[in-house]
Amino acid sequence: MKVDVILGLQWGDEGKGKIVDVSTPQYDIVTRFQGGPNAGHTIEFDGKKFVLHSIPSGIFHRHTLNIIGNGVILDPFILMKEVAGLRAAGVVAEENLMISRRAHLILPTHRILDAAYEKAKGDSKIGSTLKGIGPAYTDKYGRNGIRVGNTDGRDFNTRYTLLKNHHLDLLRHYGAELSGFRLDGLPFDEYEESWLDSLRRMRSFRFIDSEQMINRLLDEGKRILAEGAQGSMLDIDFGTYPYVTSSTTVSAGVCSGLGISPHRIGKISGVFKAYSTRVGSGPFPTEQLNENGEILRKGGNEYGSTTGRPRRCGWLDLPALRYAILLNGVDELIMMKADVLDAFDVIRICTAYRKEGKILEDYPFNLAEEGVEPVYREMKGWKCPVGAVKTFDALPAALSDYICFIEDSVGLKVRILSVGPDRNQTLIKPAL
Repeated sequence: MKVDVILGLQWGDEGKGKIVDVSTPQYDIVTRFQGGPNAGHTIEFDGKKFVLHSIPSGIFHRHTLNIIGNGVILDPFILMKEVAGLRAAGVVAEENLMISRRAHLILPTHRILDAAYEKAKGDSKIGSTLKGIGPAYTDKYGRNGIRVGNTDGRDFNTRYTLLKNHHLDLLRHYGAELSGFRLDGLPFDEYEESWLDSLRRMRSFRFIDSEQMINRLLDEGKRILAEGAQGSMLDIDFGTYPYVTSSTTVSAGVCSGLGISPHRIGKISGVFKAYSTRVGSGPFPTEQLNENGEILRKGGNEYGSTTGRPRRCGWLDLPALRYAILLNGVDELIMMKADVLDAFDVIRICTAYRKEGKILEDYPFNLAEEGVEPVYREMKGWKCPVGAVKTFDALPAALSDYICFIEDSVGLKVRILSVGPDRNQTLIKPAL
């Protein structure tokens, strides 16, 4: 058996959580392979809404095992808040969630460093979620990090104190003091105490050698789905650097994030919105700082699931989408939030960029400095609600034309279409 993959093809927030939840009944195991609590995967069903930050989106299916892989970084405080929220809704995460011993921890001081670094950048800030992601990955690759498996060791307190003191030295270099920061509304000492208590409670979960287990489960014929966080255009190597996240968000990250061979990667499904959004700073050629942008934001409820910040909104960017498809080796497309475009008489799609009179169809090396202008194609809107549509055949002609144009432009078919936030508002083409 092979690991199938669902990941985002834009700047995150594409709706991956919903699609993983809808797809979970086809799988025995759902895994997260990278990222941390900067993720916000929203799932809605039965009139309830859930936002997951660290836990895989298969958690609502009791008979599916969920694994947090080694490529993920974990904040025990945020994780246990998430677990408590699920328990209040009748979902007991301890029953079907396991955590890789090789996953790294986000310490309280990582979050303080994140805020200090962002403040020091001034107008050049990247728009960090301030969850400690960058500093935690920095320690991982600097070989200073603390892993989940280390929490059972006798030397954990020593490790923790040494790394904390290292962070305090860095803060002094930036002229920052702990007293100047609050975490989740708490002074540092109180937050740290809650963090350590959360770490103790996190030990109620089973810590596993996930790379061994996942490969063994594949050998046993189990069906496994890998869930990505963030989006391809935020990849540390191939995204709009430096306005990116600190992990490998493309399909190559599945191998290092789970400990599997490239030969064990199966179908790769790429998720994208019918338009584009991004949170934080960074280039965004099709951004609409006008009424169209406001219609997209309000219609799509485009506010960050993790930060609450309003998302920047714009038209679909086909050069960026083609680039993400190329990087990931995508087999099929999943288009989200088609219903948000219901309101438009005319819909625009960026088909290329223009720079100094020349047309660029490929995604450039440094978009932030290229000074490109989007080249648009206009298409007729469908001007009717599609949230109740149940099959592709029943879609309005203008929406079908919109989908066909995208398919022809990128050379792939849209197999799943979301026409609303609920689990049931999902159209799936039968496999050929």
